[in-house]
Amino acid sequence: MLGNIWNDLCTGTGWMMEHLVLINILLSFVIIFFQRRKPQTVWTWLLVLYFIPIVGFVLYLLIGQDFRKSRMFKMKEIEGEVNYAVRRQEKSIRRKQFRLSNPKMERFENLIYYNLEAANAVLTGNNDVQIYTDGREKFAALIREIRAAKTYIHLQYYIIRKDELWQAISRELIKKAKEGVEVRILFDSMGCRDMKKKDWEELNANGIQTAEFFPALLGKLHLRVNYRNHRKIAVIDGRVGFVGGFNIGKEYIGLSEKFGYWRDTHLCIEGSAVTSLAVRFVMDWNYAARDNLFLRDELFEIPEYVRNGREPVQIISSGPDSKSEEIRDNYMRLIHKARHHIYLQTPYFVPDDCILEALRIAAKSGVDVRIMIPCKPDHPFVYWASYSYLGDMIEAGAKCYVYNNGFLHVKGLTVDGLVSCFGTANMDIRSFELNFEVNAVIYSEETTKKLEEAFEQDILNSTLVTKRLYEERSLLIRGKEQFSRLLSPLL
Repeated sequence: MLGNIWNDLCTGTGWMMEHLVLINILLSFVIIFFQRRKPQTVWTWLLVLYFIPIVGFVLYLLIGQDFRKSRMFKMKEIEGEVNYAVRRQEKSIRRKQFRLSNPKMERFENLIYYNLEAANAVLTGNNDVQIYTDGREKFAALIREIRAAKTYIHLQYYIIRKDELWQAISRELIKKAKEGVEVRILFDSMGCRDMKKKDWEELNANGIQTAEFFPALLGKLHLRVNYRNHRKIAVIDGRVGFVGGFNIGKEYIGLSEKFGYWRDTHLCIEGSAVTSLAVRFVMDWNYAARDNLFLRDELFEIPEYVRNGREPVQIISSGPDSKSEEIRDNYMRLIHKARHHIYLQTPYFVPDDCILEALRIAAKSGVDVRIMIPCKPDHPFVYWASYSYLGDMIEAGAKCYVYNNGFLHVKGLTVDGLVSCFGTANMDIRSFELNFEVNAVIYSEETTKKLEEAFEQDILNSTLVTKRLYEERSLLIRGKEQFSRLLSPLL
């Protein structure tokens, strides 16, 4: 009898393995011939499917599917006004009629033109930019603006946790909704998976509209780990807009024992650039809510701006629906434009080959390249891959730091004290290719120098990873680095 059971098990296992091999062959065929991917990514998936067939198959279902061929958003609703503004600025640049008030910015005019052409990002010059590096200050400012709202409040966050911070914000939102202010909340299904359906229903019952980006199947099953909406945008009355790294959760105000102090960067913008953030929110909302807010002209009116805003800003966004990787390309162009120094902060430093080579060339050309990552991981594989790429930069002559005072979540870079690019995009392949992101490019000495001063202050709480220190790492760490780096196209 035992022999029969053993034979049945062997037969069943053999049948399963035969079909698994067949499935892997079919998946490999699809990946190679039907999906237009980078060769590095193709080879990584083939290795995963070959060496860990069962786990590899599950990983492919979760993060391997390629939806980029189908464009998710359409610009038809706003083609007229947006394209008119874009074409007009392009024509002005081509005719040499376009001039920034600061002559030092002339070398960045082709970057402005690229953003116009590739991302429909109009440059607006009448902006004030406030920088927040502390979560308590940022959310205090957001709550103040929510309380001052007269017409509408639009919030979009990747993560919203049901804790004391969200309770404080939601109370204010409910009050405004009862006053007749239109309140809309757009959230990512995976990032907000800890929230319950009844939590959103409670908000709906209090007059707040909510929409879910890429909902899970059957309420809980997330088959799309990729293609998440990683944007963090708040727009109030078209007058003020927030964009940056802070999500909504107690860890972002330093109340997590695991992470301690949370160091991040968020921008508060007043001026015409807020309209670009308003358009970005509405495009995402229309897709998730099956709505068309572009019919509501009042959502895009630019209020009279009484303060003397003078900072040029472009709002750029990218994602799987984009024709090109606009934020990655901005980072690359800024790196190439650097003459004196580059300051870069990111929680995940997993650059593609183009960005890595651009940074290496800059460092070897005498540009002062400084890179800062956190000292503790929130995603271990990403952390060790990041540490591996730091080794390449140290070899090239860059100064690399690990931040010790809690968790570093800042996402952006500055160049020569002139231009900065900050927002939601990490310096990694996932942000470049797989997530929906939004950044602000700021052509301002004043704001850029403030961001660089914050970086220099962070150095005081960081450890410089010297070449000797890096070479002394243990065999275990070296193994973690190599394995994580092999998986970097999937991280």
